[in-house]
Amino acid sequence: QVRLVESGGGLVQPGRSLRLSCAASGLPFSRYAMSWYRQAPGKERELVAVIASSGRSTNYAESVKGRFTISRDNAKNTVYLQMNSLKPEDTAVYYCNANYLTLDYWGQGTQVTVSS
Repeated sequence: QVRLVESGGGLVQPGRSLRLSCAASGLPFSRYAMSWYRQAPGKERELVAVIASSGRSTNYAESVKGRFTISRDNAKNTVYLQMNSLKPEDTAVYYCNANYLTLDYWGQGTQVTVSS
């Protein structure tokens, strides 16, 4: 059974940082591209960042470039999202996604709230 479990969300003031983690199990993690998505209230889910299976390639939404960093540890079956200089508009539920060819798995999400 495939499981993706996100952690690290919470309430943080603008300008501060958070690091999200997503621990994967039940799949050959090193074969999967991993992504972080987010969904704010009343909005569609959007791609935040993606990292290739090897970890050598990453891509980011324009809105988070220079502030967020995605990384992975294939030995720990974990992907991370380091979020710096957080803004109120980063408030959303953040979801971890694993993708390999036609296989697609999602975590349950973790809430990130940026507010003073």
